[in-house]
Amino acid sequence: MGISNTVKHLLIINVLVWIGALSIGQYGEVFNNLFALHFPKNDLFQIWQIITHMFMHATYVTTANGPTIYIQHILFNMFALWMFGTAVERAIGQKKFIFFYISAGLGAALLQLGYYYFKFYSGMDALTASGLDQTTIMNTLNEGKYNTGWNTILGSDGLQSFLGVFNSSMVGASGAIMGVLVAFGMLFPESKLMLIFLPIPIKAKYFIPAIIALDLISAITGQSFFSPGNTAYIAHIGGALTGFIIMYFWKKDQFDKYRWN
Repeated sequence: MGISNTVKHLLIINVLVWIGALSIGQYGEVFNNLFALHFPKNDLFQIWQIITHMFMHATYVTTANGPTIYIQHILFNMFALWMFGTAVERAIGQKKFIFFYISAGLGAALLQLGYYYFKFYSGMDALTASGLDQTTIMNTLNEGKYNTGWNTILGSDGLQSFLGVFNSSMVGASGAIMGVLVAFGMLFPESKLMLIFLPIPIKAKYFIPAIIALDLISAITGQSFFSPGNTAYIAHIGGALTGFIIMYFWKKDQFDKYRWN
């Protein structure tokens, strides 16, 4: 199978950004600070990160021997983009594909941030209810610090969750690609797919909902099946849900009527 025009350019952009993150600064920190999507209450947050984060991927992973270059994240995402994105772009057209891809990525980010806000303000409400000042708490967090007394109020798990959300950074095209997977399943439901480690052909209309269900289970339980434990599973679900809503509307209202090219 060849490669469609938009998918080709998306692949090039993602690979160039990944190489740039490897090449500039130490351990991808420069690119991460500028282009990863940070929690909006963190001083590192910038509005452009809502878009730029979906063109970035993890560059390093911490091992017993120290930071090691991590290629699996971008490799699997770009393989999925090529495999499913090409078929979807050819079916819906270039302009609609660009709109669809960015929209799924935005939907993924917004749902993940909504989840983060809920977790963060659950902790913040507990701290302010104990008499602490919210402005002081925010200033402490943005200085890269925390008050050890917060542990008494939130508990160790609650404090870890509170700090983890504030210092979080999202990277990756996974949310947008989950939307593309849903589009593929809706356009080509009878196509047979299979996992590398489970070489059993499964129709797309069963395979793709199963992948989404595993992400939902991971989001609820914290149990990872195919991805590292720090994967933003809620973002995957957000991308899939956004993709489903857009495709449902387009298919319901006579797909070709809305084709832009």
